[in-house]
Amino acid sequence: MSDEIRLKAERLVRILKSRGWTVATAESMTGGLVAAAITSVPGVSEVFREGYVVYADEAKAARLNVRRDTLARHGSVSGECAGEMAENLEKLAQCDLALSITGFAGPTGGTADAPIGTVWFASSFHGTVATRMERISGDRDAVRRTATLKLLLWGLEALAGK
Repeated sequence: MSDEIRLKAERLVRILKSRGWTVATAESMTGGLVAAAITSVPGVSEVFREGYVVYADEAKAARLNVRRDTLARHGSVSGECAGEMAENLEKLAQCDLALSITGFAGPTGGTADAPIGTVWFASSFHGTVATRMERISGDRDAVRRTATLKLLLWGLEALAGK
């Protein structure tokens, strides 16, 4: 784990602890890297509820209640899917902040509209859902690492709004 990822995870945990808030994660393309970064922080058990790695569409539907219609109409790499992942996770985990991520890390996958490196980030914080898409360049590992960092930053931004 890079120092930058570690520092952002530490900051996120510190803010959550100071406010008595909790967090949960739902990850597709990062395969648990975000949860691993957060749970590497000492004392995180006070704030981390749970994490899901939901690679397959079926897992997104079964574990996080992402609507099959959403997956069929928009695909798993979409703002709609990422938003439902976060919104539903906040309710399931009974947490204050739910973070989700889905995307194409490569080297295969992707579409004309959502090429390799397309990543959707979402947060649901006290019922307010926000999504954002970014395109990240690099090989599979670089895309996954950068996406992990950006989701931690996205979480910090969500907390800054409250």
